[in-house]
Amino acid sequence: MSTGIDYALLFTSSDASGASPLLQALYGDVSQPAGPGAALSALQNAERNQTKDVATEAAQPQVARDIAAFTKAVETATSPRQLLNNPAVMKVLLTASGLASQIGFTALAQKALLSNPFDQNSLVNKLPDQAWSTMAQTYQFATMGLAVIQQPSVISTVTNAYAEALWQQSLNASYPGLANALAFRQQASSITNVQQVLGDAMMFDVVTTALGIPEGIVVQSTQAQAQTISAQLDVANFQKPKFVEQFVQRYMVNMAMSASASSQPSLTQLAITAQGLVA
Repeated sequence: MSTGIDYALLFTSSDASGASPLLQALYGDVSQPAGPGAALSALQNAERNQTKDVATEAAQPQVARDIAAFTKAVETATSPRQLLNNPAVMKVLLTASGLASQIGFTALAQKALLSNPFDQNSLVNKLPDQAWSTMAQTYQFATMGLAVIQQPSVISTVTNAYAEALWQQSLNASYPGLANALAFRQQASSITNVQQVLGDAMMFDVVTTALGIPEGIVVQSTQAQAQTISAQLDVANFQKPKFVEQFVQRYMVNMAMSASASSQPSLTQLAITAQGLVA
């Protein structure tokens, strides 16, 4: 009797889901991940429902508490240093500014935001992520103290951005890259040179993924990265809404294809697992 694996048994569909009983036994739900079409549909739905969904996010109990704590701390603060020593403030402020991953680096965040963004030798201008410089220029703690951030309109802008950032994080849980796609579409017209792309993690991800540039580019020099991107992209085209729309769609399609490819067990992996079960 042959001891080989009958691959037809692995992949022959026998139920409405399209998955074989053996695959379901091995891996549970092995249905295909959302493809490019579903990803593009999700992008359109997210844009259409953004205002309502962000408001819903802001009303969540924990988010509402975060916003209330931030607002109270800002309104009662007496100095930038005191304000930035407050974990509740840093949580909302950094998340709203696209720097949620830096929340644990309190000392660095404080030093960066208290440095003068208009001094080219200051710490904030030496950090590779331009989001720090943008943030420091927005609030101007070093030169304006609390004058900017204590404005009611600024507090409202920050808290709305915080709720939106959390909403975007939830989108990525269902469709990887969806939050970046939305953010890129909003900011694309502000891109005037490749250096901006290299200095912004979100822009870098969208551009390199859309262009199909391998992740290994990050080990190259800044000049080499700029040359690689410039050879395939004229950033002046980001002033054209139709081009931006097509570029974002291309990004979402590539992200969906990548997720689909990485989530599927290979034929060899399935065979090895099945061999062990039927041996």
